[in-house]
Amino acid sequence: MLNYDVAPTLLERYVPAGCELDAWEGRTFISVVGFRFLSTRVLGLPIPFHRNFEEVNLRFYVRRKHRGELRRGVVFIKELVPRHAIAWVARRVYRENYVALPMRHGIGDDGTGSRTVSYEWRRSTNWEGVRVRVSGEPTVTEDDSEEAFITEHYWGYARQPDGHTVEYQVEHPRWRVWRACDASLRCDAASLYGPAFADVLSGSLSTAFLADGSAVTVPRGRPLPD
Repeated sequence: MLNYDVAPTLLERYVPAGCELDAWEGRTFISVVGFRFLSTRVLGLPIPFHRNFEEVNLRFYVRRKHRGELRRGVVFIKELVPRHAIAWVARRVYRENYVALPMRHGIGDDGTGSRTVSYEWRRSTNWEGVRVRVSGEPTVTEDDSEEAFITEHYWGYARQPDGHTVEYQVEHPRWRVWRACDASLRCDAASLYGPAFADVLSGSLSTAFLADGSAVTVPRGRPLPD
């Protein structure tokens, strides 16, 4: 997870109806997140040859008040996956902006306790990617930390073509994290995400870390009431 400070005005046009931007200590973030789906089921069904695959997404953070409860969630700007069928199902079921590209990942150990994890995708003939290097053991995030803010959003929100919003819950236990010793994003951000994001994603990171992950359940979404 590579996290960048961003001006709220850059994200306002992407905020779904019924939501507002979420902030940590007055700061607004976007994140580039790479991970692996393992033993995946869609609507409860395993899809042969489509159960284990990479994803890299660009996301930001929102919140919504519902009957006195503050629901903190994420909005995806773009999600990369390696197979066209996965992208098609995700676009149809969750109405998210999925794009299929050749992808690969790597996990390396230098023998001294340092580990490097990378996710890459290919556009044209060029491989682009995200990479972090960590060491030591993971720790549970502190409640008031930036890492907790980034990882502890348990709802997803997606704007629909008709302007309505779909809400879905993301269920997983609290993750442990390693703070990165080194991290980098290598891509043409302007052509991948749009010129508006180029300066932010080529600038300095706020934080970068690796999360240990877990089983995750994402029920089918429901439209928010008008």
